[in-house]
Amino acid sequence: MNYGYLRPLYNDEYGEKQLEKLKDRCEFIYSELHGTPKKRIELENLLLYLKEGDTVIVERMFVLADTTRHLLELLKICERDQVNIKFLNEDLDSSELLMLNLHEMIEKLIDFQSDIVKQSTMIGLSNARAQGKPIGRPKKSDDKIIQAISMYHSGNYTLIDIKNETGISKSTLYRYLEDDGLTK
Repeated sequence: MNYGYLRPLYNDEYGEKQLEKLKDRCEFIYSELHGTPKKRIELENLLLYLKEGDTVIVERMFVLADTTRHLLELLKICERDQVNIKFLNEDLDSSELLMLNLHEMIEKLIDFQSDIVKQSTMIGLSNARAQGKPIGRPKKSDDKIIQAISMYHSGNYTLIDIKNETGISKSTLYRYLEDDGLTK
């Protein structure tokens, strides 16, 4: 029997993209309610229900595992239980002999690691917003910006002098000068 598994991701918050890819391939789909690594109840339920010869289908590696170690553990469990895993995006199937060169395999692992970082970042940003914490680089004070622009236009200061005095970097100063149409 073919079982699908999906969970909310940084670029698929409600699992709609994953569901679209899984619905015609699976008899039953387990859907996680959250995208965090902890307490993946539906994944546990799926692993407990699988029988020899079953296949787990996921849109990509990161849907199933949160780290390379977690992925390896899941692959070992499924191999021991004689269960196949198919990763649609990566076009990998645990029941088939892989004919990949090293370059292709490393690319797949890099994509997996990138998904881990993106998901972690989005969860962190969401948690920070929920706690009312400011997101992004702090804004420079208007007084320092005005001082830096004034120093620049006086012609008596180098960019290093302006940075040391105001804390405004060259790129930030030029951005403000361009925004105001003040660059020469």
